[in-house]
Amino acid sequence: MPITHLLHATVDGEPTDVLIADGTIVAVAAAGSLAPSPGTDLVELVEVDLSGHVLLPAAVEPHAHLDKAFLAEVVPNPAGDLHGAIEAMQAHRHLLTYDDTVARAERAARLMARNGYVAVRTHADTVFADGHGNGLTSIAALAEVRERVRGVIDIEIVALSGIGVVGPAGAGQRALLADALAAGADLVGGCPHLEGDIEAATDVFLQIASDHGCGVDLHTDETLDPHANGLDVLARRVLAGFDLPATASHCVSLGQQPDDVQRATAERVAAARVGVVALPHTNLFLQGRGLVPMPRGLTAVAALRAAGVTLAAGADNVQDPFNPVGRACPFETAGLMVMAAHLLPGDAWRSVSTEAAAVLGRPGAAGIRAGAPADLLAVPASTEREAIAFAPPERRRWMAGPVVSTGSTTLVHFHQGG
Repeated sequence: MPITHLLHATVDGEPTDVLIADGTIVAVAAAGSLAPSPGTDLVELVEVDLSGHVLLPAAVEPHAHLDKAFLAEVVPNPAGDLHGAIEAMQAHRHLLTYDDTVARAERAARLMARNGYVAVRTHADTVFADGHGNGLTSIAALAEVRERVRGVIDIEIVALSGIGVVGPAGAGQRALLADALAAGADLVGGCPHLEGDIEAATDVFLQIASDHGCGVDLHTDETLDPHANGLDVLARRVLAGFDLPATASHCVSLGQQPDDVQRATAERVAAARVGVVALPHTNLFLQGRGLVPMPRGLTAVAALRAAGVTLAAGADNVQDPFNPVGRACPFETAGLMVMAAHLLPGDAWRSVSTEAAAVLGRPGAAGIRAGAPADLLAVPASTEREAIAFAPPERRRWMAGPVVSTGSTTLVHFHQGG
């Protein structure tokens, strides 16, 4: 069995050795105190000197849109807000072919892997063919990409419903979501706050998920309107009996509500074990335009954390109408959580690594400890803070065992055992 011995890495500020066997961390101890078991065939032993490197839990992207990646030049959004981005996508949908979507999505997924991610949950537009729809094109394209990058990065697909799922008029859209799950999607997604009736739309999405035995990840309250209460509605529905995984992404309106409302909602979310994903890049870009004073387009991070909610952070969009910039880099996301959400650096890194893994239900949520999968990232830095601040281009990533070494332009695989 191949053994990897990571030597002299900095973990939680201390020089540390880590032993990896068969994709699992088998031991973590002070530097110099670990050795492979007696009788280990040295041909099977790979030693990696990580002196001068901080060793971190690898990053997990909890919310992306791989089917939209790199569309900024093709699909402009001169309004710069959410509705402008949605309208731009509708107007240009005819340009987005299956092959084009595969090429852009694969480029984005491989970039994420080079930057330190081991997994990504991506939403895929699943819009009923009404002249502005794409049907199952994005689902099929991302399912293809998932196979192409298997072993490089794990991809989980959310079928992101088009608007209009409630009542008789929504029958076609509801049927398309069911088809998307049969075609390879893993979860049900949608935007209840854009449906006109948050409660009815939430019920539809949860019912479809229940019928298919899968979880939900809903674009929730992506608005500064303090009256939007989709997060609270979702938490109440889960507490009433929805027993599959539930994630709420964005949750911007919560940040505009009074303290007592924030606390009460956060406590219900924690009790329901609904994971929340903050998305600083896109929400800071899209929300608050033209308002004076300009509000900060983020969820109530402090209230959610104080209540014990699992709070992850994602990059959302990469160079598309919803966010014209972005580098698909976990250090960029963590840095924004430091600057915009006021997290300390260690908490910011956990929001893009172990907390994000927890939202996705991945065992990597355990972090760097014996028995956890060897999903690890090493960069030349002395602390998490320094790593976030400098985002070093040299990165060594272990995905359940094998190491991938990255520089600014290269990706080289080193296989355990030589």
